[in-house]
Amino acid sequence: MKVNKNIQVKGKPQKWKDVRSKRCRSSVKSSDLNSSAVMVKMVKEHQASTKKKPSVKRLKNKPKTVHEKKKNFPSGFKKHEFQANGCSTSALDDEIEDLPDFTEGSESIHINGMETSEESEEVPGSRLEGEALHHCAQRGILQNRAVLVMQKNQTLCFRGKCIVTCLYGRVEVMGFTIDEGQKSYPLFSPASHCPLTLRALGHTDYIRDDRTEASNILEDYLSAASRKKLVKKVTPTSSIILLDPLDTPLTRFLSSFTHLSELFSPPVSELMSTVLDTPLNGLGVIPLASNIEGLKISRSCRDALSTVINACKGDIDGCAVILVYGVKNVGKSTFIRILINTLLNHTSNVDYLEGDLGQTEFTPPGCLCLSTVKEPLLGPPFTHQVTPDHMVYYGQSSCETDLDGYLESLKSLWRRRPQSREIPVIINTMGWVKGFGFQLLVDLIRFLPVTHVVQLSHGVSTQCSSLTPDFLRTAQGYQTHPTTQTALDEFTESHCPPKTYTHLHVQSEFEGVARQGTATHQRSNEHRELLLLGYLSQLQSDDPGPVRPLHTLTPYQVPNTAVALGVIHCEVAPSHMFYAVNASLVGLCCLAEKVTSKGGPVILSQATLCPCVGFGVLRGIDTARGLYFLLTPVDPSVLRKVNCLLLGAISLPSCILTEQVCCRFIQ
Repeated sequence: MKVNKNIQVKGKPQKWKDVRSKRCRSSVKSSDLNSSAVMVKMVKEHQASTKKKPSVKRLKNKPKTVHEKKKNFPSGFKKHEFQANGCSTSALDDEIEDLPDFTEGSESIHINGMETSEESEEVPGSRLEGEALHHCAQRGILQNRAVLVMQKNQTLCFRGKCIVTCLYGRVEVMGFTIDEGQKSYPLFSPASHCPLTLRALGHTDYIRDDRTEASNILEDYLSAASRKKLVKKVTPTSSIILLDPLDTPLTRFLSSFTHLSELFSPPVSELMSTVLDTPLNGLGVIPLASNIEGLKISRSCRDALSTVINACKGDIDGCAVILVYGVKNVGKSTFIRILINTLLNHTSNVDYLEGDLGQTEFTPPGCLCLSTVKEPLLGPPFTHQVTPDHMVYYGQSSCETDLDGYLESLKSLWRRRPQSREIPVIINTMGWVKGFGFQLLVDLIRFLPVTHVVQLSHGVSTQCSSLTPDFLRTAQGYQTHPTTQTALDEFTESHCPPKTYTHLHVQSEFEGVARQGTATHQRSNEHRELLLLGYLSQLQSDDPGPVRPLHTLTPYQVPNTAVALGVIHCEVAPSHMFYAVNASLVGLCCLAEKVTSKGGPVILSQATLCPCVGFGVLRGIDTARGLYFLLTPVDPSVLRKVNCLLLGAISLPSCILTEQVCCRFIQ
């Protein structure tokens, strides 16, 4: 996989430039896919568990009457000037207000402050469920395709996966706005994370002949009878979306493992809240009733997003650098995804600096990286494993054993970022906010030119001190001290942080806050396993077909004199090195010095942290011929730069060794 490098257009700033044209779609096509076997099984189990029909919650208000008179543009009418992704400048505040309330985890999880009674009141007809789905959704001409009409502020909360295309109006998911005319986007809503919620935003920029336009649009996707039914539901503020089945190497690879075969189905706790027998079920989308809240954003989170967006629009000099911190399981990752998605409504790129070794966003665990995000994050991390611009393989899910190495790696990654770039930077941090962990946060704020610090916390007790500018002046860091600047190395002298920054506080008050999930697929170690499987799924072919077990794939043959072997997290005797690295995950790294051999394998006495271009599975060692057999999705042109294989504490998922068909991993 090639590294995505940002290309700066000479003479044109990259901040907030129009990216609408980049996300326009061509004609929509989809494959004719079979119905989900998981869905059929779930329906049968549900029907067997209860004899009476599940209760449904009807819409309190009927759809508005459709005006039959043709509406023309008024004379002298001028549409809003559009920014990136089709969002108008005057619609920014409305966009922040339109974001749904925010939750993290499959339980109802809020990131919010104290809500007023008005904010907590339910909007009539806000959730599409029950019989309403039968009236607002129709199956497409092609098998398993569906078209859905949503009124403004209506939501669809679901489990499953699909490809969404906005045919008419606007919809929002995870902070990202999808406008008509844009390309299609994949949506992933597995049981391991909070269910996704699609929200209709309507169309408010100009008056249009809704019935005629909708009929013309639906002609390509629905039969005449189905089209007639849906057109009656269209109003001037409606949105029409096309949902297609989603079948990728990732989903096929994950479903090949028994314990993950129902990853995209509702967990047991949600089975009684599923809405079955709708036109959406056949394509792999399982709607959820309103008692499952899904993602929610409330006032404190909305205010923080608004502050950051306004700052990125030009309230500060240079680019915004936002550092997010808080205890474990408090919602940092979900907040960051929504923040990135919201920023992508206005700018083509967002830089992301990964500082959380245990719960990484774009790479397998144990990595620190600098990535340029160009596409919205519409699923959990294992669904968007990509090659970062720059990466260091730390090799552990925690940095407790080498704090200096952790800080030096992050500083080296920051140096690789062009300082002339004017796009926002998001910095993710670990959930370690006590002792040395807190001192590392102090150092990061001093080392990096941070403009905004977002603190996520919960309850009335204080998990850690608020890292305000006043507090930072007297705070003790791990490498820095408050009384003198001499403790800062030359890195700080050339990249002096601003004298002050904005501190924002987001309060989390959901049930189970700061405790990791206990349901299937929701524990931290299971999330790390999914990250690794997501990365290894890149070894599968893009063509539809059966999943190929890893031991049936043809590996690269690497001479043991061309690359060095090293272990990051512990000491291993040279005589035991082959036993340690065989059938293990290794980082493909690039040492600064040239690897020289005297005719045998090269063993590093002490492994050092160095640039990493990807990962591979060392599936076998031929000592007689002096060869390593390596499986990796990294492009061969990039592999030529690799001269070191590093073993860390990140292990292959056990299912790779035990659950593959005819699995004999090492012959």
